[in-house]
Amino acid sequence: MADLARLVDWTEELGRQLTQTPLLHWIGVGCGIIQVLLAKANNVLLYPFGIVSVLITIYVLYDAGLYAEILLNAYYLVMSIYGWIYWARKTGNAPVMATYATTKEWGVTVLIVAIGFPVLYYALIQYTDSTVPVWDAWVSATAWAGMWLLAKRKIENWILLNVSNAFAIPLLAYKGLHLYALLTLFLFVVAIFGYIEWKRIIRNGKDPSADLL
Repeated sequence: MADLARLVDWTEELGRQLTQTPLLHWIGVGCGIIQVLLAKANNVLLYPFGIVSVLITIYVLYDAGLYAEILLNAYYLVMSIYGWIYWARKTGNAPVMATYATTKEWGVTVLIVAIGFPVLYYALIQYTDSTVPVWDAWVSATAWAGMWLLAKRKIENWILLNVSNAFAIPLLAYKGLHLYALLTLFLFVVAIFGYIEWKRIIRNGKDPSADLL
């Protein structure tokens, strides 16, 4: 009974939080949902929606004091612009295809996390009033690596992004950003299907987004 009562209380609190969520937050989350669905479909149009979502999210995170997440989203912005250009680039008549990461690309991925995490942690404890420096730094460093792989159109981006998502969900809930926590939970689930879909695309050797480029 006690567990049921806690669940009811949590559900009611979540409902209150969602009804009080500003319209701007809903727009940002909506663009984020569209972005990840387009990413799952391996569609280059994910980037314009992602850019809008990132700009709104930066504003929201600043208000919540999640400073590493702000840096992460600034990185998202840069990588979204880069990824949009990279995906649209053609060699002859062929667009850049989804593939598995090479050993060298895995090395870069590990390096991004290995350098990004301690640098972000140090910056947070030295220059901000962050109350969650380790948590915030880890979420951001792993997401940095995932976004780099996404920009390179590597299937492993889903793995790194879900490592980040798994830690980001409770972090966002702890900071009272329940709508963004729910969005991240949605992204976590979609990323699983995204990995499966990209694996099918690579196996078949046919990119369904080619006609949109």
